[in-house]
Amino acid sequence: MSELITEIVSGEPYQYYPLGEHVVRAVGVCGGRPTFKYTRIEITGTLERLAAGESIDEIVKGYRGRVSREAINEAVRLVTSEFIRTLPELEPA
Repeated sequence: MSELITEIVSGEPYQYYPLGEHVVRAVGVCGGRPTFKYTRIEITGTLERLAAGESIDEIVKGYRGRVSREAINEAVRLVTSEFIRTLPELEPA
């Protein structure tokens, strides 16, 4: 895991482990599950909305600017790369 970052946000400390530029695991936020930085919006909910057929533009609009198109794309890339990384090697037939 990357290094713990501490920032002051609205006068309060905000501690997180960056998973990317927009996706973090923040201390005390959503049980440490990945969220979009500075929000309590878990990436899993966004990915489920995409899987259900909602467009990125619809999701961005629904979040009223709190989550960007770039952030959603990053979440998809992070989850996809982790999925691919954890696949077991195939045995020859």
